[in-house]
Amino acid sequence: MKEVFVVSDNVLSPLGSTSVENFDQLKNAVSGIKLHENHFSPLPFYASLFDNNALALSGSTIYTKFENLIIASVKDASAQSDIDITDKNTILIISSTKGNISLLETEEQNNKLTERISLPASAKLIAEYFKLANTPLIVSHACISGVLAIITAMRLLRAGLYDNAIVTGADIISKFVLSGFQSFQAISNEPCKPFDADRKGITLGEAAGTLILSTNKQDSKTGIKICSGAVSNDANHISGPSRTGEELGTAIIKTIADANITTADIDFISAHGTATMYNDEMEAKAFTLAQMNSIPVNSLKGYYGHTLGAAGLIETVVSINSLKENILIPTLGYSKHGVSTPLNVSNTVQKGSYNCFLKTASGFGGCNAAIVVTK
Repeated sequence: MKEVFVVSDNVLSPLGSTSVENFDQLKNAVSGIKLHENHFSPLPFYASLFDNNALALSGSTIYTKFENLIIASVKDASAQSDIDITDKNTILIISSTKGNISLLETEEQNNKLTERISLPASAKLIAEYFKLANTPLIVSHACISGVLAIITAMRLLRAGLYDNAIVTGADIISKFVLSGFQSFQAISNEPCKPFDADRKGITLGEAAGTLILSTNKQDSKTGIKICSGAVSNDANHISGPSRTGEELGTAIIKTIADANITTADIDFISAHGTATMYNDEMEAKAFTLAQMNSIPVNSLKGYYGHTLGAAGLIETVVSINSLKENILIPTLGYSKHGVSTPLNVSNTVQKGSYNCFLKTASGFGGCNAAIVVTK
């Protein structure tokens, strides 16, 4: 079976425009979450949002903010790589949950708009911008989209269908998105606190992320590999996760088995950690079922908020940088244990010898995903 290596990466967020800039901010406990007052909501709300006046995009009116974020993220990642992304052996995979849905708030609703807000329309424009040889693939599967896009790329490369993959994703926050989570009463009235006893819900965020993957080890300067991945579904409720954690636990156990390692080989877990009562409880139970209670776990939502289709990607990139620098980023907002099972939640910067991590994600509809990444 072919191995899949990480060639280069990018995180574009309110904290910085490169992976290095973002990781430096995280090491200094800097969060992008701020209190906002704008037309999104009649009440002030906390979120990690771009300052659009300072955001360096393409400058073309052809592309929306969503498309510009992806273009900028892919450009930075590809600039770090020697891979010719226009080659026929390279596939682009785009991850997003909402895409251009915000256009519903500003444009006249007609058939033209219906086409413009579709993810295939965005994918076509992005492919034309980079002069790509292949039609991009789109992964839009709730909040596991970013992790599932990585799994999809890994499987395509292992099958020999392509030599390289550009995995990219983004989401922006709009009135449509914010009001949807508000209708669930899921938005916290303060910056989110993953796994904490006083957590009050989700904080949303905007970001884009990119991973360039290859089956050619020579293209990877770090030798970091995407080893395995698995998905599962709770079949429990359209918005409420499993009450037992069994289904995410199954995906975790399968992912570790497929990587041909044991739980003892996992140095840390990058959790989904949305800071809702039910998600954090479900993840904690899943880690318990997988016998991973003692392994350090973190959530990055306290820095970025929940970035939806970008979350799995940017959190994987940050964790890859943890492997590179042997530094584990703490869970911002966590102070008092708030789930029913013991967890080793990281709440200070930890230095060590990190070689392998597990990344998990869960989303509406009961979907779960997990990957193992090693160096």
